[in-house]
Amino acid sequence: MWYPLKFEPILKQVIWGGDKICSYKSLPEKRDGIGESWEISQLEGHVSVVSEGALKGRSLSELIAADATGLLGTKVQARFGNEFPLLIKFIDAKQDLSVQVHPDDKAARSNHGASAKGKTEMWYVLSCEPGARLVTGFSEDIDLAQYKRRIADDSIEEVLHREQPQPGDAFFIHPGCVHSIGKGLLLAEIQQSSDYTYRLYDYNRVDANGQRRELHTALAAEVLDYRRNTDSRIRYERVENQAVTLADCPYFTTNLLELNAATGTRALHRDLRHLGSFVICICIGGSVRLLAGEEQKETVLRRGETVLVPAALADYSLLPQPKATLLETYIG
Repeated sequence: MWYPLKFEPILKQVIWGGDKICSYKSLPEKRDGIGESWEISQLEGHVSVVSEGALKGRSLSELIAADATGLLGTKVQARFGNEFPLLIKFIDAKQDLSVQVHPDDKAARSNHGASAKGKTEMWYVLSCEPGARLVTGFSEDIDLAQYKRRIADDSIEEVLHREQPQPGDAFFIHPGCVHSIGKGLLLAEIQQSSDYTYRLYDYNRVDANGQRRELHTALAAEVLDYRRNTDSRIRYERVENQAVTLADCPYFTTNLLELNAATGTRALHRDLRHLGSFVICICIGGSVRLLAGEEQKETVLRRGETVLVPAALADYSLLPQPKATLLETYIG
């Protein structure tokens, strides 16, 4: 039944969206204002659908219902039941995103119900325009009273820590960390399967109807980490033809794979069956042949494409054509 699965991208048109995602993914239709491409999702109303092969047209939820163990893996199913625990995105910011914060699991359940989940996430920078910046925490310790005052007088930007990223930079954003993606950035985002975002500042922008977007300053106040935080940047050494760990947390592990057939073996073998987890491979450069399972079921990944390797096939080889860069994610 199983083979490496690609899904139709779920394109999101938003006020701050740009024009890079369609070209980055080599989509036939070019659309402006696309801020996000949801690559793999099981969130209600936004469930991914298989784009090719024998299972084309089947939703992620249908596949899990048919064989949760084969798709999710024994350990993932034991922990999450029949829910897919991750949401994979590309993000293109033509304008600054709002200054925001996400709840952890406990706060999400308290505010949104027993089944709600928090949002731990990481970013990998794909491209950036000169001067592009990220907000990743407060630049100094503040407290609730100062937060309220600065929200009231529009001075919250004065205490935000900013980074000037370059392609290849990665950042880990824990729940409670104030953050914002600045204009001119194209990112890959790996996160818990949650869409709870509390906007605390939006630059006083208005939409086409002259309306400001809703803010959630009271909810944000409950979950913010008010301490100085200037260490969200992930520091790693780039090594070709082997897995380099970028993030390893209870919700996901993400590795960077920079493959070059000219400087290494023809194929990189990855046997991850012991994890009891599916594996996601996001191609962020070049192209690669992926051969999975005993039957060596093949798919080709090109830049901007994402594949879900079912847990039943989590023994696979990657053959760069001749170079490829991947983000590999699973539940550790």
